Amino acid sequence: MEHYLLAIDQGTTNSRAIIFDRVGNLISQHEIVLKQYYPNDGWVEQDPEEMFDHTVECCRQALKKSHLSVNAIAAVGISNQRETTIIWDRITGKPVYPAIVWQDRRTSDLCKKLSHTPLQQKIYQKTGLLFDPYFSATKIIWLLNSIPGVRERAERGELLFGTVDTYLLWKLTQGKAHATDATNASRTLLFNIHTQQWDQEILNELSIPSVLLPTVLDNTAYFGDMDDSILGKKIAITGMAGDQQAATIGQACFQPGMVKATYGTGCFMLLNTGSHVMQSNNWLLSTIAYRLNKEVTYGLEGSIFSAGVTIKWLRDTLKLIQTATETETMASRVANNGGVYLVPAFTGLGAPYWDPEARGAILGLTRNSSREHIVRAALENVGYQTRDLLEAMMADCQASIKILRVDGGMVANVWLLQFISDMLNIEVHKPTCIETTALGAAFLAGLHIGLYQSLTDISEMWQMQAKFSPQMSVTERDLLYKSWKKAVSRVIQ
Repeated sequence: MEHYLLAIDQGTTNSRAIIFDRVGNLISQHEIVLKQYYPNDGWVEQDPEEMFDHTVECCRQALKKSHLSVNAIAAVGISNQRETTIIWDRITGKPVYPAIVWQDRRTSDLCKKLSHTPLQQKIYQKTGLLFDPYFSATKIIWLLNSIPGVRERAERGELLFGTVDTYLLWKLTQGKAHATDATNASRTLLFNIHTQQWDQEILNELSIPSVLLPTVLDNTAYFGDMDDSILGKKIAITGMAGDQQAATIGQACFQPGMVKATYGTGCFMLLNTGSHVMQSNNWLLSTIAYRLNKEVTYGLEGSIFSAGVTIKWLRDTLKLIQTATETETMASRVANNGGVYLVPAFTGLGAPYWDPEARGAILGLTRNSSREHIVRAALENVGYQTRDLLEAMMADCQASIKILRVDGGMVANVWLLQFISDMLNIEVHKPTCIETTALGAAFLAGLHIGLYQSLTDISEMWQMQAKFSPQMSVTERDLLYKSWKKAVSRVIQ
Protein backbone atom coordinates (compact mmCIF):
# COMPACT_ATOMS: atom_id res chain seq x y z
CA MET A 1 0.00 0.00 0.00
CA GLU A 2 1.27 3.51 -0.81
CA HIS A 3 1.85 5.58 2.31
CA TYR A 4 0.27 8.97 2.86
CA LEU A 5 0.98 11.52 5.58
CA LEU A 6 -1.56 13.66 7.47
CA ALA A 7 -0.35 17.11 8.52
CA ILE A 8 -2.19 19.19 11.10
CA ASP A 9 -1.35 22.89 10.74
CA GLN A 10 -2.90 24.93 13.53
CA GLY A 11 -2.21 28.50 12.47
CA THR A 12 -3.15 31.86 13.89
CA THR A 13 -6.13 32.45 11.63
CA ASN A 14 -6.96 28.94 10.39
CA SER A 15 -7.11 25.34 11.50
CA ARG A 16 -5.96 23.15 8.62
CA ALA A 17 -5.36 19.49 7.82
CA ILE A 18 -3.58 18.38 4.64
CA ILE A 19 -2.87 14.92 3.29
CA PHE A 20 0.35 14.53 1.26
CA ASP A 21 1.64 11.60 -0.70
CA ARG A 22 5.18 10.31 -0.19
CA VAL A 23 6.78 12.77 -2.63
CA GLY A 24 5.05 15.82 -1.15
CA ASN A 25 2.12 16.21 -3.53
CA LEU A 26 -0.94 17.73 -1.87
CA ILE A 27 -3.78 15.19 -2.12
CA SER A 28 -6.53 16.94 -0.14
CA GLN A 29 -7.01 19.62 2.47
CA HIS A 30 -9.63 21.22 4.65
CA GLU A 31 -9.46 24.40 6.68
CA ILE A 32 -11.70 26.32 9.06
CA VAL A 33 -11.29 29.96 10.06
CA LEU A 34 -10.27 30.36 13.70
CA LYS A 35 -11.75 33.31 15.57
CA GLN A 36 -9.64 35.81 17.46
CA TYR A 37 -10.92 37.87 20.36
CA TYR A 38 -9.65 41.30 21.42
CA PRO A 39 -10.95 41.97 24.95
CA ASN A 40 -8.61 44.94 25.56
CA ASP A 41 -6.16 47.08 23.61
CA GLY A 42 -3.30 44.86 22.54
CA TRP A 43 -4.89 41.67 23.94
CA VAL A 44 -5.41 38.73 21.56
CA GLU A 45 -7.14 35.51 22.64
CA GLN A 46 -8.51 32.31 21.11
CA ASP A 47 -10.64 29.41 22.33
CA PRO A 48 -8.45 26.28 22.79
CA GLU A 49 -11.43 23.94 22.66
CA GLU A 50 -12.50 25.50 19.35
CA MET A 51 -8.95 24.89 18.07
CA PHE A 52 -9.23 21.22 18.92
CA ASP A 53 -12.77 20.80 17.55
CA HIS A 54 -11.72 22.46 14.29
CA THR A 55 -8.61 20.28 14.08
CA VAL A 56 -10.69 17.11 14.41
CA GLU A 57 -13.17 18.30 11.79
CA CYS A 58 -10.37 19.27 9.40
CA CYS A 59 -8.75 15.84 9.74
CA ARG A 60 -12.06 14.09 9.05
CA GLN A 61 -12.90 16.27 6.06
CA ALA A 62 -9.39 16.01 4.55
CA LEU A 63 -9.60 12.21 4.76
CA LYS A 64 -13.09 12.25 3.24
CA LYS A 65 -11.99 14.50 0.35
CA SER A 66 -8.97 12.29 -0.35
CA HIS A 67 -11.13 9.20 -0.95
CA LEU A 68 -8.43 7.24 0.88
CA SER A 69 -8.91 4.58 3.52
CA VAL A 70 -7.68 5.58 6.96
CA ASN A 71 -5.34 2.60 6.65
CA ALA A 72 -3.42 4.53 3.98
CA ILE A 73 -2.38 7.19 6.52
CA ALA A 74 1.05 6.12 7.75
CA ALA A 75 1.66 8.85 10.34
CA VAL A 76 0.61 12.29 11.55
CA GLY A 77 2.70 15.47 11.84
CA ILE A 78 1.75 18.65 13.72
CA SER A 79 2.83 22.24 13.07
CA ASN A 80 1.46 25.16 15.03
CA GLN A 81 1.43 28.86 15.77
CA ARG A 82 4.24 29.25 18.30
CA GLU A 83 4.41 31.00 21.70
CA THR A 84 0.60 30.99 22.12
CA THR A 85 0.02 29.91 25.71
CA ILE A 86 -2.56 27.55 27.22
CA ILE A 87 -2.91 26.20 30.77
CA TRP A 88 -5.45 23.45 31.43
CA ASP A 89 -6.64 20.99 34.05
CA ARG A 90 -4.67 17.73 33.82
CA ILE A 91 -7.79 15.65 34.65
CA THR A 92 -10.63 17.38 32.80
CA GLY A 93 -8.65 19.08 30.04
CA LYS A 94 -10.59 22.30 30.72
CA PRO A 95 -8.50 25.43 30.01
CA VAL A 96 -8.28 27.83 32.96
CA TYR A 97 -8.48 30.79 30.55
CA PRO A 98 -8.57 31.35 26.76
CA ALA A 99 -5.36 30.82 24.79
CA ILE A 100 -3.18 33.94 24.97
CA VAL A 101 -1.98 34.38 21.38
CA TRP A 102 1.62 35.17 20.41
CA GLN A 103 0.50 38.61 19.17
CA ASP A 104 -0.84 39.55 22.62
CA ARG A 105 0.81 42.56 24.30
CA ARG A 106 -0.70 42.46 27.80
CA THR A 107 2.65 41.76 29.48
CA SER A 108 4.46 44.75 27.92
CA ASP A 109 4.98 46.50 31.26
CA LEU A 110 6.30 43.34 32.91
CA CYS A 111 8.69 42.75 30.00
CA LYS A 112 9.90 46.34 30.15
CA LYS A 113 10.58 45.96 33.86
CA LEU A 114 12.38 42.62 33.48
CA SER A 115 14.45 43.85 30.53
CA HIS A 116 16.17 46.31 32.88
CA THR A 117 17.34 43.58 35.25
CA PRO A 118 20.44 41.32 35.09
CA LEU A 119 18.09 38.49 34.14
CA GLN A 120 17.73 39.96 30.61
CA GLN A 121 21.32 39.13 29.64
CA LYS A 122 21.08 35.70 31.24
CA ILE A 123 17.86 34.98 29.34
CA TYR A 124 19.43 36.06 26.06
CA GLN A 125 22.55 33.93 26.59
CA LYS A 126 20.58 30.83 27.59
CA THR A 127 17.50 31.00 25.37
CA GLY A 128 18.54 33.27 22.48
CA LEU A 129 15.43 35.38 23.13
CA LEU A 130 14.57 38.79 24.57
CA PHE A 131 12.01 39.80 27.16
CA ASP A 132 9.04 40.56 24.95
CA PRO A 133 5.30 39.82 25.32
CA TYR A 134 5.67 37.71 22.16
CA PHE A 135 7.09 34.75 24.09
CA SER A 136 5.31 32.32 26.41
CA ALA A 137 6.97 32.92 29.79
CA THR A 138 5.36 36.23 30.72
CA LYS A 139 2.00 34.95 29.47
CA ILE A 140 2.37 32.04 31.93
CA ILE A 141 3.23 34.50 34.72
CA TRP A 142 0.14 36.56 33.89
CA LEU A 143 -2.09 33.47 34.07
CA LEU A 144 -0.52 32.33 37.36
CA ASN A 145 -0.92 35.74 38.97
CA SER A 146 -4.14 37.06 37.44
CA ILE A 147 -6.60 34.15 37.40
CA PRO A 148 -7.80 33.26 40.93
CA GLY A 149 -6.52 29.90 42.17
CA VAL A 150 -4.34 29.13 39.16
CA ARG A 151 -0.97 29.51 40.91
CA GLU A 152 -2.07 27.33 43.82
CA ARG A 153 -3.45 24.66 41.50
CA ALA A 154 -0.30 24.77 39.39
CA GLU A 155 1.95 24.29 42.41
CA ARG A 156 -0.16 21.31 43.51
CA GLY A 157 0.45 19.72 40.10
CA GLU A 158 -3.19 19.96 39.01
CA LEU A 159 -2.54 21.98 35.86
CA LEU A 160 -0.51 21.61 32.66
CA PHE A 161 1.06 24.23 30.40
CA GLY A 162 1.56 23.90 26.70
CA THR A 163 1.93 25.80 23.50
CA VAL A 164 -0.66 24.87 20.85
CA ASP A 165 1.22 21.74 19.74
CA THR A 166 1.24 20.36 23.28
CA TYR A 167 -2.42 21.08 23.89
CA LEU A 168 -3.48 19.46 20.61
CA LEU A 169 -1.26 16.44 21.29
CA TRP A 170 -2.73 16.03 24.77
CA LYS A 171 -6.28 16.20 23.38
CA LEU A 172 -5.59 14.00 20.35
CA THR A 173 -4.14 11.29 22.60
CA GLN A 174 -6.93 11.72 25.17
CA GLY A 175 -4.54 12.97 27.82
CA LYS A 176 -1.93 10.24 27.37
CA ALA A 177 0.87 12.51 26.09
CA HIS A 178 2.07 15.80 27.60
CA ALA A 179 5.01 16.63 25.34
CA THR A 180 6.44 19.23 23.01
CA ASP A 181 9.35 19.38 20.60
CA ALA A 182 12.62 21.29 20.88
CA THR A 183 11.59 24.05 18.45
CA ASN A 184 8.41 24.98 20.30
CA ALA A 185 10.20 24.71 23.66
CA SER A 186 12.85 27.12 22.38
CA ARG A 187 10.20 29.85 21.97
CA THR A 188 9.02 29.94 25.58
CA LEU A 189 11.91 31.90 27.23
CA LEU A 190 12.29 28.91 29.58
CA PHE A 191 14.35 26.44 27.49
CA ASN A 192 18.14 26.50 27.47
CA ILE A 193 19.07 26.00 23.82
CA HIS A 194 22.63 24.98 24.76
CA THR A 195 21.83 22.30 27.35
CA GLN A 196 18.53 21.31 25.68
CA GLN A 197 16.74 21.39 29.05
CA TRP A 198 14.11 23.50 30.78
CA ASP A 199 16.27 25.95 32.71
CA GLN A 200 15.64 25.65 36.43
CA GLU A 201 17.39 28.93 37.23
CA ILE A 202 15.08 30.85 34.90
CA LEU A 203 12.02 29.01 36.27
CA ASN A 204 13.06 29.94 39.81
CA GLU A 205 13.69 33.59 38.90
CA LEU A 206 10.26 33.86 37.24
CA SER A 207 8.45 31.75 39.89
CA ILE A 208 7.08 29.28 37.33
CA PRO A 209 6.51 25.75 38.71
CA SER A 210 8.41 23.17 36.64
CA VAL A 211 5.60 20.63 37.20
CA LEU A 212 3.57 22.57 34.60
CA LEU A 213 5.98 21.86 31.77
CA PRO A 214 5.83 19.14 29.07
CA THR A 215 8.53 16.63 28.13
CA VAL A 216 10.74 17.90 25.29
CA LEU A 217 11.39 15.52 22.36
CA ASP A 218 13.17 15.70 18.98
CA ASN A 219 11.18 16.95 16.00
CA THR A 220 10.99 13.36 14.82
CA ALA A 221 9.83 11.13 17.67
CA TYR A 222 6.97 8.94 18.77
CA PHE A 223 4.75 11.55 20.44
CA GLY A 224 1.77 9.24 20.99
CA ASP A 225 -1.18 7.83 19.08
CA MET A 226 -4.04 9.88 17.68
CA ASP A 227 -7.03 8.24 19.37
CA ASP A 228 -9.20 6.00 17.17
CA SER A 229 -12.23 8.18 17.99
CA ILE A 230 -10.82 10.82 15.59
CA LEU A 231 -10.57 8.88 12.32
CA GLY A 232 -11.61 5.36 13.32
CA LYS A 233 -8.09 4.03 13.78
CA LYS A 234 -5.11 4.83 16.00
CA ILE A 235 -2.40 6.62 14.03
CA ALA A 236 1.06 7.43 15.37
CA ILE A 237 1.99 11.10 15.71
CA THR A 238 5.68 11.12 14.77
CA GLY A 239 6.56 14.66 13.72
CA MET A 240 6.15 18.04 15.39
CA ALA A 241 7.58 21.53 14.93
CA GLY A 242 6.66 25.14 15.41
CA ASP A 243 5.28 26.61 12.19
CA GLN A 244 8.39 28.54 11.14
CA GLN A 245 10.71 25.64 11.78
CA ALA A 246 8.30 23.30 9.99
CA ALA A 247 8.41 25.67 7.01
CA THR A 248 12.22 25.54 7.14
CA ILE A 249 11.97 21.75 6.80
CA GLY A 250 9.36 22.05 4.04
CA GLN A 251 11.63 24.48 2.18
CA ALA A 252 14.58 22.07 2.56
CA CYS A 253 16.80 24.77 4.08
CA PHE A 254 19.22 22.20 5.45
CA GLN A 255 22.56 23.87 4.65
CA PRO A 256 24.06 26.68 6.77
CA GLY A 257 23.43 29.99 5.01
CA MET A 258 20.11 28.96 3.46
CA VAL A 259 17.23 31.25 4.39
CA LYS A 260 13.44 31.17 4.03
CA ALA A 261 10.66 33.63 4.76
CA THR A 262 7.07 32.62 5.46
CA TYR A 263 4.37 35.19 4.73
CA GLY A 264 1.26 34.35 6.69
CA THR A 265 -0.38 36.37 9.46
CA GLY A 266 3.09 37.73 10.14
CA CYS A 267 6.37 37.21 8.30
CA PHE A 268 9.12 35.08 9.75
CA MET A 269 12.59 34.80 8.25
CA LEU A 270 14.86 32.01 9.41
CA LEU A 271 18.53 31.52 8.51
CA ASN A 272 20.13 28.10 9.03
CA THR A 273 23.32 28.59 11.11
CA GLY A 274 24.20 24.90 11.41
CA SER A 275 25.55 23.58 14.71
CA HIS A 276 26.53 27.12 15.73
CA VAL A 277 24.42 29.34 17.99
CA MET A 278 24.78 32.78 16.45
CA GLN A 279 24.27 35.60 18.95
CA SER A 280 22.80 38.57 17.11
CA ASN A 281 24.10 42.11 17.45
CA ASN A 282 21.07 43.38 15.55
CA TRP A 283 18.12 42.31 17.67
CA LEU A 284 17.46 39.04 15.91
CA LEU A 285 16.76 35.82 17.81
CA SER A 286 18.88 32.71 18.18
CA THR A 287 16.62 29.69 18.00
CA ILE A 288 16.51 25.98 17.26
CA ALA A 289 15.84 25.29 13.58
CA TYR A 290 15.36 21.55 14.18
CA ARG A 291 16.62 18.72 16.37
CA LEU A 292 17.00 15.24 14.90
CA ASN A 293 18.57 12.24 16.67
CA LYS A 294 19.57 14.59 19.51
CA GLU A 295 21.65 16.69 17.10
CA VAL A 296 20.67 20.35 17.05
CA THR A 297 20.67 22.67 14.04
CA TYR A 298 20.32 26.30 15.06
CA GLY A 299 18.83 29.27 13.29
CA LEU A 300 18.80 33.05 13.37
CA GLU A 301 15.28 34.42 13.13
CA GLY A 302 13.57 37.71 12.54
CA SER A 303 9.86 38.15 13.24
CA ILE A 304 7.47 40.61 11.61
CA PHE A 305 4.17 40.64 13.50
CA SER A 306 1.92 41.95 10.74
CA ALA A 307 1.97 40.82 7.09
CA GLY A 308 -1.14 38.99 5.89
CA VAL A 309 -3.08 40.36 8.86
CA THR A 310 -2.68 43.85 7.33
CA ILE A 311 -4.47 42.70 4.17
CA LYS A 312 -7.16 41.12 6.35
CA TRP A 313 -7.54 44.50 8.11
CA LEU A 314 -7.97 46.27 4.76
CA ARG A 315 -10.68 43.76 3.83
CA ASP A 316 -12.60 43.21 7.05
CA THR A 317 -12.23 46.49 8.94
CA LEU A 318 -11.58 49.25 6.40
CA LYS A 319 -13.58 47.49 3.62
CA LEU A 320 -11.11 48.81 1.03
CA ILE A 321 -11.01 45.44 -0.72
CA GLN A 322 -13.35 42.47 -1.00
CA THR A 323 -10.71 39.77 -1.45
CA ALA A 324 -6.96 39.53 -0.81
CA THR A 325 -6.35 38.69 -4.47
CA GLU A 326 -7.55 42.16 -5.51
CA THR A 327 -4.46 43.74 -3.96
CA GLU A 328 -2.21 42.57 -6.81
CA THR A 329 -4.27 44.34 -9.48
CA MET A 330 -4.82 47.43 -7.35
CA ALA A 331 -1.11 47.85 -6.58
CA SER A 332 -0.37 47.67 -10.32
CA ARG A 333 -2.90 50.39 -11.17
CA VAL A 334 -0.76 53.19 -9.72
CA ALA A 335 2.72 54.06 -10.98
CA ASN A 336 4.14 54.35 -7.46
CA ASN A 337 3.06 54.59 -3.81
CA GLY A 338 2.32 58.32 -4.07
CA GLY A 339 4.41 58.92 -0.96
CA VAL A 340 2.07 56.80 1.18
CA TYR A 341 3.61 54.45 3.79
CA LEU A 342 1.70 52.08 6.04
CA VAL A 343 3.46 50.94 9.23
CA PRO A 344 1.37 47.99 10.50
CA ALA A 345 2.30 48.14 14.18
CA PHE A 346 -1.14 46.90 15.27
CA THR A 347 0.42 44.92 18.14
CA GLY A 348 3.79 46.64 18.30
CA LEU A 349 6.84 46.10 16.11
CA GLY A 350 8.96 42.94 16.04
CA ALA A 351 12.53 42.57 14.80
CA PRO A 352 14.71 44.52 14.59
CA TYR A 353 12.81 47.23 16.50
CA TRP A 354 11.18 45.28 19.37
CA ASP A 355 8.79 48.02 20.43
CA PRO A 356 5.59 46.54 21.92
CA GLU A 357 4.18 50.04 22.50
CA ALA A 358 4.38 51.15 18.86
CA ARG A 359 1.06 51.48 17.06
CA GLY A 360 0.19 51.52 13.38
CA ALA A 361 0.05 54.55 11.12
CA ILE A 362 -0.57 55.57 7.52
CA LEU A 363 1.78 58.42 6.62
CA GLY A 364 2.20 60.71 3.63
CA LEU A 365 -1.48 61.12 2.77
CA THR A 366 -2.45 63.97 0.47
CA ARG A 367 -5.64 64.92 -1.40
CA ASN A 368 -4.29 62.84 -4.29
CA SER A 369 -3.94 59.68 -2.20
CA SER A 370 -6.26 56.95 -3.44
CA ARG A 371 -7.50 53.59 -2.24
CA GLU A 372 -4.92 52.01 -4.55
CA HIS A 373 -2.09 53.92 -2.86
CA ILE A 374 -3.12 52.63 0.56
CA VAL A 375 -3.44 49.06 -0.72
CA ARG A 376 -0.05 49.32 -2.41
CA ALA A 377 1.46 50.67 0.82
CA ALA A 378 0.02 47.66 2.67
CA LEU A 379 1.94 45.35 0.30
CA GLU A 380 5.08 47.45 0.08
CA ASN A 381 5.64 47.45 3.83
CA VAL A 382 6.09 43.67 3.68
CA GLY A 383 9.04 44.22 1.35
CA TYR A 384 10.51 46.93 3.56
CA GLN A 385 10.18 44.84 6.70
CA THR A 386 11.76 41.88 4.92
CA ARG A 387 14.72 44.10 4.04
CA ASP A 388 14.95 45.15 7.70
CA LEU A 389 15.39 41.48 8.61
CA LEU A 390 17.74 40.57 5.76
CA GLU A 391 20.10 43.48 6.46
CA ALA A 392 20.23 42.52 10.14
CA MET A 393 20.96 38.88 9.22
CA MET A 394 23.75 39.76 6.79
CA ALA A 395 25.32 42.07 9.37
CA ASP A 396 25.25 39.28 11.96
CA CYS A 397 26.62 36.50 9.76
CA GLN A 398 28.97 38.88 7.87
CA ALA A 399 28.04 37.26 4.59
CA SER A 400 25.82 38.16 1.68
CA ILE A 401 22.61 36.23 1.09
CA LYS A 402 21.85 35.67 -2.59
CA ILE A 403 18.58 33.70 -2.54
CA LEU A 404 15.43 33.84 -0.42
CA ARG A 405 12.99 30.93 -0.48
CA VAL A 406 9.43 32.13 0.21
CA ASP A 407 6.17 30.46 1.20
CA GLY A 408 2.85 31.12 2.91
CA GLY A 409 -0.48 32.44 1.69
CA MET A 410 0.80 35.86 0.58
CA VAL A 411 3.24 34.43 -1.99
CA ALA A 412 0.33 33.84 -4.36
CA ASN A 413 0.74 37.60 -5.03
CA VAL A 414 3.21 37.92 -7.93
CA TRP A 415 3.43 41.73 -7.60
CA LEU A 416 4.49 41.36 -3.96
CA LEU A 417 7.21 38.79 -4.75
CA GLN A 418 8.67 41.05 -7.44
CA PHE A 419 8.68 43.98 -5.02
CA ILE A 420 10.41 41.88 -2.35
CA SER A 421 13.08 40.89 -4.88
CA ASP A 422 13.48 44.53 -5.91
CA MET A 423 13.72 45.78 -2.33
CA LEU A 424 16.20 43.07 -1.22
CA ASN A 425 18.17 43.10 -4.50
CA ILE A 426 18.35 39.29 -4.45
CA GLU A 427 16.57 36.39 -6.15
CA VAL A 428 13.31 35.19 -4.62
CA HIS A 429 12.39 31.53 -5.18
CA LYS A 430 8.82 30.30 -4.82
CA PRO A 431 8.31 26.53 -4.45
CA THR A 432 5.69 24.42 -6.21
CA CYS A 433 3.99 23.73 -2.87
CA ILE A 434 3.50 26.92 -0.85
CA GLU A 435 1.93 25.01 2.07
CA THR A 436 5.45 24.34 3.30
CA THR A 437 4.57 24.54 7.00
CA ALA A 438 2.23 21.55 6.74
CA LEU A 439 4.61 19.87 4.30
CA GLY A 440 7.46 20.19 6.80
CA ALA A 441 5.33 18.55 9.52
CA ALA A 442 4.53 15.72 7.09
CA PHE A 443 8.20 15.27 6.17
CA LEU A 444 9.16 15.04 9.86
CA ALA A 445 6.47 12.42 10.48
CA GLY A 446 7.65 10.43 7.45
CA LEU A 447 11.30 10.69 8.48
CA HIS A 448 10.60 9.03 11.82
CA ILE A 449 8.80 6.03 10.32
CA GLY A 450 11.44 5.49 7.63
CA LEU A 451 9.46 6.80 4.67
CA TYR A 452 12.51 9.03 4.09
CA GLN A 453 16.01 7.89 4.93
CA SER A 454 17.60 11.31 5.32
CA LEU A 455 17.24 15.05 4.85
CA THR A 456 18.84 14.55 1.44
CA ASP A 457 15.76 12.57 0.37
CA ILE A 458 13.60 15.55 1.36
CA SER A 459 15.91 18.08 -0.37
CA GLU A 460 15.54 16.23 -3.64
CA MET A 461 11.76 16.69 -3.54
CA TRP A 462 11.92 20.51 -3.33
CA GLN A 463 10.81 22.07 -6.62
CA MET A 464 10.80 25.71 -7.72
CA GLN A 465 7.68 27.05 -9.39
CA ALA A 466 8.84 30.62 -10.04
CA LYS A 467 11.93 32.80 -9.71
CA PHE A 468 11.95 36.59 -9.28
CA SER A 469 15.03 38.72 -10.00
CA PRO A 470 15.54 42.39 -9.03
CA GLN A 471 14.59 44.96 -11.66
CA MET A 472 14.51 48.21 -9.65
CA SER A 473 17.26 50.81 -9.88
CA VAL A 474 19.54 51.32 -6.89
CA THR A 475 18.42 54.95 -6.60
CA GLU A 476 14.71 54.10 -6.44
CA ARG A 477 15.29 51.20 -4.04
CA ASP A 478 17.30 53.26 -1.59
CA LEU A 479 14.93 56.24 -1.74
CA LEU A 480 11.89 54.05 -0.96
CA TYR A 481 13.67 52.32 1.90
CA LYS A 482 14.93 55.58 3.39
CA SER A 483 11.34 56.89 3.42
CA TRP A 484 10.19 53.67 5.09
CA LYS A 485 12.77 54.07 7.88
CA LYS A 486 11.56 57.62 8.40
CA ALA A 487 7.93 56.39 8.64
CA VAL A 488 8.91 53.78 11.23
CA SER A 489 10.67 56.44 13.32
CA ARG A 490 7.33 58.25 13.59
CA VAL A 491 5.59 55.35 15.37
CA ILE A 492 8.34 54.10 17.68
CA GLN A 493 7.64 55.10 21.26
